Amino acid sequence: MTELDDDDDGGDFAAVAYREEDYWDVYLLPVALTQDFKGLLHALRQQPSISGAIGMLAIGDDFFVIVRLYGDDVSLFLSDVTASVDWQVARDVLEYLDIDVPDDEDLDQVLPAGDMSVLADLGLDEMELGALAGDLDLYPDEVLASIAERIGFHQAFQRAVDSMG
Repeated sequence: MTELDDDDDGGDFAAVAYREEDYWDVYLLPVALTQDFKGLLHALRQQPSISGAIGMLAIGDDFFVIVRLYGDDVSLFLSDVTASVDWQVARDVLEYLDIDVPDDEDLDQVLPAGDMSVLADLGLDEMELGALAGDLDLYPDEVLASIAERIGFHQAFQRAVDSMG
């Protein structure tokens, strides 16, 4: 599936998670942000949290993106660089990371890009994130749900995703 083939956005979603005091809040952002990386960054910067915001994109059954904003600092994780061949938002992430779109001979394996330690201070280390990203039996929304569970905001995440209908 490519962005050109799917006009209804299927299971695509953008969500933001942030913590105020001891409680996590998660809500969905407009689905249009799944195709607008700059818009996503802008939306994340609008969050009220003093501890930063975590943006999560799930694009169909293809890939996911994690964006972590804390002040002016932006950390990014893209689950599969080969998604950049078919998806503009994945190309935009690679461009932000100053990584080239892979050549045809590099399209035979799923490799992540970006900051593998994007969530390490919240309890999800690099090895675990890499293993989740590389698990081809899981859909992006399932990986993000697993990440939310490991970090401690699974219930809020599930409520937000369930509100999609």
